[in-house]
Amino acid sequence: MEQKTILVIEDNEMNMKLMRAVMRVGNYRMLEAMDAETGLRLVKESRPDMILMDIQLPGMDGLNATQIIKADPDLKDIPIFALTGFAMESDKEKAMDVGFAGYIVKPFNVKVLLDIISEYFQNH
Repeated sequence: MEQKTILVIEDNEMNMKLMRAVMRVGNYRMLEAMDAETGLRLVKESRPDMILMDIQLPGMDGLNATQIIKADPDLKDIPIFALTGFAMESDKEKAMDVGFAGYIVKPFNVKVLLDIISEYFQNH
């Protein structure tokens, strides 16, 4: 099977370091962005197979970035999963309304995250 590319948009360096390890374990190619603006540029340039998006980012937040991606006919089919510290049900509802494919609360279990990613790719 062809190696999948996952764009991780995350502003916390420790979380990004963890994501690098997780992507290595899952054998995924990882693209990195520390802010939404860089992430949007990478999405257009690279068309990743999936995006893992932090909600709370410097400048533009992950909700607005997701709305921009979902409004673009060429990009709207890329699945975006929220990767966030916001655990309230209302936060999840807001994210799902914007167009996220899933909602993963930090701190997350590495095996659970890899299972979610793998399951998504198997079913879509």
